[in-house]
Amino acid sequence: MSIREKAIQGVLWSALQNWGSQVGSLLVFFLLARLLTPEAFGLVAMANIFLAFMQIFLQQGFAQSLIQRQDLQPDHIDTAFWTNLAIGACLTAFGLTAAGWVAAQFQQPQLTPILQVLSLLFLITACGNVQQALLERAFNFRATATRALAATLVGGAAGIGLALTGFGVWSLVGQQVIQELTGVLVLWQASDWRPRFRVSLPHFWQLFRFGMPILGFNFLNFLNSRADDLLIGYFLGPVPLGYYSIAYRILGVMQQLLVQTSQQIALPTFSRLQGDLEQFRQAFYTATQLTSLIAFPVFLGVLVLAPELVVMLFGEQWTPSIPVLQVLALAGIFQSISFFKSSVFMAMGKPSWSLWLSLLTVILNLIGFSIAVRWGIVAVAAAFVIRGYVVFPIGQWAVSRLIHIPVLVYVKQFTAPLLSAMMMAGFLFLLRNWLLGLTSLYVLVVPVSALLAALFYIGLIRFFSPTLFHKLSTILYSPFTKKVKTPS
Repeated sequence: MSIREKAIQGVLWSALQNWGSQVGSLLVFFLLARLLTPEAFGLVAMANIFLAFMQIFLQQGFAQSLIQRQDLQPDHIDTAFWTNLAIGACLTAFGLTAAGWVAAQFQQPQLTPILQVLSLLFLITACGNVQQALLERAFNFRATATRALAATLVGGAAGIGLALTGFGVWSLVGQQVIQELTGVLVLWQASDWRPRFRVSLPHFWQLFRFGMPILGFNFLNFLNSRADDLLIGYFLGPVPLGYYSIAYRILGVMQQLLVQTSQQIALPTFSRLQGDLEQFRQAFYTATQLTSLIAFPVFLGVLVLAPELVVMLFGEQWTPSIPVLQVLALAGIFQSISFFKSSVFMAMGKPSWSLWLSLLTVILNLIGFSIAVRWGIVAVAAAFVIRGYVVFPIGQWAVSRLIHIPVLVYVKQFTAPLLSAMMMAGFLFLLRNWLLGLTSLYVLVVPVSALLAALFYIGLIRFFSPTLFHKLSTILYSPFTKKVKTPS
C-alpha cells in the first residue's frame, strides 16, 4: 500500500475517531453543563492547570521519536515504555503530596482531594503512550479510533451517572479517570507489542536528544495554552474561569473535530516523505486546503450563531460565555491551518524550531493576558486572538524556509475557502436575523440557518474553485473505489 493510500485510510479512521469521540464527548459535556454549576467546571479547570503542567514531563517527546525514527529498534520501544512508566509513577507520587500546596495558592481548599485523585492519571497515561505511538506509526488508526470511542462512552456514562446521583464536581473527576483507564485498556488489547524488562542507555540518549526540544516545546505550549486559565483562576476566581473554560472547551472541540483528523496523520505522513521535498510540499498543500475548506466556515458560523447555540445547548446560566466564544472563534480561523507547522518541523528533524516559535508565543501571551485580565474574560480572549494573528505569519515564514514554499503559493491554498466562508457568514447573519423574526425557537433557527448556510458555502466553493471542489470529492471517494488492507 502506498503512503498516499495509507494516509487516506488513516484520514477516514482518524475522522471516525475524532468525530465519534468528540460528538460523544460533546453530548456528555452538554448534559453535565446543565447538571453542574460554573463553579464546578472552574474548580476542575484549576486542577487541570496543575495536571497539564505535570504532563509536560510525561509527554517528553519519546512517542514522537518512535513515530519519526526510520531506524526504529526494539530497544528504543522498551526503553521508551519503562522510562514513561517511571516518570508517571513519580508524577503521581508528587501530585499526591503537593495537592495541598497547589490548592492553597488558589485559596480553594476543596481542590486538594480533587488534585490527589486526578494525579492517578499520570501513572495510567504512562501505561499507554508507547502503544498509541506504535499504532499511529503503523497507520493503524482503526485501533486508536476504537480506543477513543470506547473511552468516551465509558467515561461519559460514568460522569453522567455520578452527576445524576448528586456527586457534583466529582462527576467531572470520575469521568476523566475512568475515561483514561478505559482508553489504556483498549490500547493494550489492540497492540500485540509487549514490553521486555530491558532499558538501553544508548537508545535512551537517542530518544532523549530528539525529545529534549519537544520537552521544551511542551513547557512553552503549557504556558501558551494555560496562562489565561492560570491568571483568570488566580485573579478572578473559579466562576469566571468556569465561564471562560466552557467557551474555550467549545473552541477546543471544534479544533479536534476539524483539525486533528488531518493533524494526527500529518507527522507519520510527512516523516515518510522527508526524502522527497516535492511530494512533501504537495502533501502540505493538500492538508492546508482541506482543513481550511472545512474549518473556516465552521468557525465563522459559530461566531454568528453563538448566542443561540450556547443557550440552546447549555442553558441560560452560561450566557456570560457567549461573547468569549465569539471572540475565540476568530482565533480558530487561522489557528486551524497553523497546527501543521509543528508536524513539518518534527518530520524534517527540526523540533527546535517549534521551541523558538513557542517561546515568542509565550512572551506575547504573558504580556497580553497580564494586561487584559483586569478587564475580564472577554478581554483575555481578545488578547489570545491578537497574539494568534501576530504569530501566524512568522510560523508560516519558518515553514516556507524549511520546505521552500513561496508565500503567494501558500496563501493561494486557502484564499477560496476564506472568501467563501466570509460571504457565507454574511449570508448566515442575515438569514438568522430573519428567522428570529419569525420564531424564537432556537432549536429550529440554529439547524435551519446552519443547513442553508452550508449549502450556500458549497455552492460558492464550486463556483470559485472547481478544482478544489473536485479534489475534495476525489479524496473522499477514492478509498471506496478499491479495497485496501489495514497495516498490521
